[in-house]
Amino acid sequence: MHIYTTGQWALLFYFYCLCGWAWESCYVSARQRRWVNRGFLHGPLLPIYGSGAIIILFAVIPVENSLYLVWLFGMIAATALEYVTGAAMERVFKVRYWDYSDQKFNLNGHICLTSSIAWGFFSILLVRFVHPPIGRLLARVPALVVDPAALALTAVFAADVVCSVQAALDLKDVLTRLTEENEDLRRLARRAEIAAAFAEDDLRRFRERTEVEKILLQSRVQEELQGLREARTQRAERRQARWEEALHRRTAAKLEALKTIAEALETCREHLDSLPGLTEESLAERRADLEEATGRLRRREAVIRAREPRSYRRSLRILRGNPSAMARDFGDALEALRELTGRK
Repeated sequence: MHIYTTGQWALLFYFYCLCGWAWESCYVSARQRRWVNRGFLHGPLLPIYGSGAIIILFAVIPVENSLYLVWLFGMIAATALEYVTGAAMERVFKVRYWDYSDQKFNLNGHICLTSSIAWGFFSILLVRFVHPPIGRLLARVPALVVDPAALALTAVFAADVVCSVQAALDLKDVLTRLTEENEDLRRLARRAEIAAAFAEDDLRRFRERTEVEKILLQSRVQEELQGLREARTQRAERRQARWEEALHRRTAAKLEALKTIAEALETCREHLDSLPGLTEESLAERRADLEEATGRLRRREAVIRAREPRSYRRSLRILRGNPSAMARDFGDALEALRELTGRK
């Protein structure tokens, strides 16, 4: 196998990134029955394929004359890359962009036996059939063109990586905020429920009015019904308005839950003085607890009202490009965001 210059290796990397993007986008689009701009980056590149191809080519140089060793070395190199990349991305961004957990003989969901075997056969296909004509074509490119082209592509690629990493961090931040917000809502509801029971309020009726999950479920059903009605008339220019409207409905549902909780807390405060058997110290403690809960509720309400749809745009783009993405620590929040894209 020809020994390439740094510039040539860079061009090969970008070429195989492009090929990987084309393959993944077509394959996933066929399965989803809609166009999916696959990948982590904004541009038409999948670095895992470019890196895999380069690592395979490096790994099989000493054994390129043996098909079995090409299969074995390529499989080991690509599998190691896939595992390290998947584990690192999940650790940094808290999102798993591919998941083999439902496959037999998988390791932490990042790699599996069938994928590794496929990498081995891909190595044979690459080394024996795909790369030779590409290598010959690259050898004809003048040396004066290779390095400037590689440098220009690297600059564009680096800018895309920076933007995409920021978008992934934004997604992590959105998932964290949504998870904390939902937990805070549930904690406030439980706290008000206890206070309402202490004040001899109608506990059953209160639970029905403040059950956040029920409110969100009703909102979700309304979204699905509307989605079915508009399925045949949906156009690309209306997609953004649709998910913004869905986001508005979810926000309204949470604000309604907060309003109900606030009313319950106010009712509890009004009943405190009429409760028998409480000392001044106990009354002061109860009042302080209700004041703290009310203040926390108002702060949460202000955060929800201040949220703008644009803070979700980049996160939704990532989810549209990675429809199988998983987040172990933010499962509910990820599903809520995925529903905003119109896909589950």
